[in-house]
Amino acid sequence: MQSQKGPPMEPTPMFIAVILAIIGVFVLITVVKTMYTVRTYTAGVVERFGKFSRIAQPGLHFLVPWCESVRFMDLQIRQADVNVETKSKDNVFVTIPVSVQYQVLPDKVFEAYYKLSSPQKQIESYVFNSILGHVPTLTLDEAFEQQAQISAAVKRELDAVMSEFGYNILKALVTDMVPDAKVKAAMNDINAAQREQTAAQARGEAEKILKVKQAEAEAQSKALQGEGVARQRQAIIQGLQASVEQFQNAVEGSTARDVMSMVLLTQYFDTLRDIGTAGRSNTILLPNNPGAVNVLLTQIMAGLGAQNSFDGNGTSPRPTPTPTSTPTPATARP
Repeated sequence: MQSQKGPPMEPTPMFIAVILAIIGVFVLITVVKTMYTVRTYTAGVVERFGKFSRIAQPGLHFLVPWCESVRFMDLQIRQADVNVETKSKDNVFVTIPVSVQYQVLPDKVFEAYYKLSSPQKQIESYVFNSILGHVPTLTLDEAFEQQAQISAAVKRELDAVMSEFGYNILKALVTDMVPDAKVKAAMNDINAAQREQTAAQARGEAEKILKVKQAEAEAQSKALQGEGVARQRQAIIQGLQASVEQFQNAVEGSTARDVMSMVLLTQYFDTLRDIGTAGRSNTILLPNNPGAVNVLLTQIMAGLGAQNSFDGNGTSPRPTPTPTSTPTPATARP
């Protein structure tokens, strides 16, 4: 018995649609994977089966489907902040913050991508090495004064090392130097003491100038007072001389001794009046009667005569004893 074969089965429209959809998705994925763009300040590293192929510049590019892949390298400026703790020459521990600004050289993207796995860590290591080679040879004050030189030395050494790896060091900035808190407090105390010393010297100079000016003013005042007293005495003498002449002209037979006796008596009563009216007078000794004025006049005239004799002969004459009266204490009214 022979078996009968039916007619072959034809693919259904649903099956054909599924197959076409799969092919379309595959083509779409392939096209998407072959197209890529590189942004500005970015470089594309293209590898074919894991091997370096080429460097793609900014723009639209295509890959060989399923054979090539692309990695991107940032060409913008980046910054690495490093805090280095070291000891100065005068045994002071100090923390030095260093900011390193660097970027990948466009013509050395291959070296930057393949030779360094972690460029920031390696830059930190070189910064530590450079700082530890310079700061320990300087005192703390010298390190503060030479921050620019330390920055230049760090940049110079980093440039020499990192250029062969495709990196350009733009700046290496020593932004600060932070000593230990106790050292900082001691430095502030020293600075405050120096400023106080300077202020004290300035105050001393000012007081000196003030006292000198006061002394000059006082000396000038005393000189003027002396001139005033001298003129006053001259005026008194001239007044007395005029009074004596007028008295002698008015009273015939009167002598200069009579006039001086009257003047001394007048001054004697004026003195008593001034002492009595003064509010804070001390106890003084005065003659007990007006007749003592004559004794005082005799002593004054004897002294004047002795001075005249001494000036004329060059020898001092023997003093002539004169009667004196016993003074009694007189207390002024308070």
